[in-house]
Amino acid sequence: MSLRNSIEMELDSTQDKPEIQSSVDPWELPEFTQTATPWRELSVKRKLKRVTIGIGKFSSLTGLIYLFICSLTLLSSAFRLLGGKTAGEVFSSDSLLVNPLAGLVVGILVTVVFQSSSTTTSIVVAMVSSEILTVEHAIPIVMGANIGTSVTNILVSLGHAGERDQFRRAFAGATIHDVFNWLCVLILLPCEVVFGYLYHLTKLMTKKSGLSGDEERKFELFKRITKPFTNLIIQIDNNVLEQLAKGELETDKSLIRSCKDVLNSNSTTNKTTTLTDQKMKPCIFIFHDTGLSDTIVGIILLCISLFILCTCLLGIVKILHSLLSGHLAQVVKRTINADFPGFFKHLTGYFAILVGAGMTILLQSSSVFTSTLTPLVGVGIVTIDRIYPLTLGANVGTTGTAILAALASTENFDSAIQIALCHLFFNLSGILIFYPISFMRKIPIKLAKKLGNITSKYRWFAVLYLLVCFFLFPAAMFGLSIAGLQVMLAVLLPLIALLLFVIVLNVMQVKCVERLPSLLQTWEWVPCCFRSLKPYDRKIENFLRFCRTCCHCINVNNRNNPSIEHSSAI
Repeated sequence: MSLRNSIEMELDSTQDKPEIQSSVDPWELPEFTQTATPWRELSVKRKLKRVTIGIGKFSSLTGLIYLFICSLTLLSSAFRLLGGKTAGEVFSSDSLLVNPLAGLVVGILVTVVFQSSSTTTSIVVAMVSSEILTVEHAIPIVMGANIGTSVTNILVSLGHAGERDQFRRAFAGATIHDVFNWLCVLILLPCEVVFGYLYHLTKLMTKKSGLSGDEERKFELFKRITKPFTNLIIQIDNNVLEQLAKGELETDKSLIRSCKDVLNSNSTTNKTTTLTDQKMKPCIFIFHDTGLSDTIVGIILLCISLFILCTCLLGIVKILHSLLSGHLAQVVKRTINADFPGFFKHLTGYFAILVGAGMTILLQSSSVFTSTLTPLVGVGIVTIDRIYPLTLGANVGTTGTAILAALASTENFDSAIQIALCHLFFNLSGILIFYPISFMRKIPIKLAKKLGNITSKYRWFAVLYLLVCFFLFPAAMFGLSIAGLQVMLAVLLPLIALLLFVIVLNVMQVKCVERLPSLLQTWEWVPCCFRSLKPYDRKIENFLRFCRTCCHCINVNNRNNPSIEHSSAI
């Protein structure tokens, strides 16, 4: 029997097995059972042992969370080294950013590269302040920055791929951020293009505010804790990114901070600075003056950061499972997911929004805050309904960095503070649309749960979703923007019409199926490859089985013929 026939028979046998339908709601949080001996039944010695182990686990969890957040910073630095110069060149191209759709796509791609919407919006504020970019052209970029910042959440959720229900919850908790941002863009970007809603509102507020420039404030509470570790590995010169975006530097300038540049800047800004004062500010780190290019350092740093991230994530999940068991888990679940009593119950979500905004301001990063919540959703501590308002608050909190950058600008202050306010009111407008009304509030939650269900069934869909939504689709839209308005409309209008037809038909099939022709009452008339992922899943499973079989055959041949070299065996 050939290898192909054996693979097909094995695949058919697995497909013929009927799926067991479970009556349990997959989104119901798991119950944590008490497995340990009750406290009152323990001896003094065992009580001390349990307390010692608990302190050790809590300390280990704190250390892993610290390293986890540091790995996110290193991941951001790696992406900046790999694509920061290209992003700076794109920012400096005025002809591309005139198109609102191109500006939106640029905001997505640049934020994916920087792994920080705060960095993107700060650069945009600096460009607006320098009159390189107008406020009208900068608004779509700020909208795109909101979308690109949720890539980190999805990467974190992949750490739960080994357990189906955890992966379902974690992926839904990660994607609810970008689902909300995509929906906001679909509504507010056309409104901004047609009516200039954000532009006129913020322009009026800027005139009435009476603020003045040169009010620089630095607020880095949590970064002061993580910088001592990350600065020992890599230090990125953010001024180079801004100067590249402004077109003031050549692209051969390295993004890695140089001690010579620091000493030269100190000597030019303060003539009285002594040599001992300069030595008090060393810039010594692992990748300093290694002679390697930014790309090589970026690849090495990317591997290091992903290894630390995955290791810390696995450790966090294991410790959470051991700590949050029995009565303690129930207490934590009830506390986080509880509502205010009585009449104030409907205010719980708004309080969660304030908590999310406050935590993001403290951490100075929405990616860090939402990525830390993703494992909690995966293990079943936080519900999707509760992480939703926390995510909305994180969107609001991340606008604080752009506002501080605008307050620090001395040139064209009104325009700088205006684009920062556009970022703020874009997020506030999205909250007003998709949260106060219960019907609208359910739309992002249902879409996120739908994506979670698909991913739990086809786990490769998570990687496909990441590539399509944050790389392939934005790159395709960027290419259409370069091709011209006529080409863009010729491609997009039929796709939009097809999408509207599918949405309307799906709604009618649920609400009033009897009014549809018999052909349109179901999607059976559409080829299976256009309405289901099963054909693609079958191909992927077939390919994976073939790879495992080939690897097994190679190992068997190597054991039977040890004299044969590995290359000839392949």
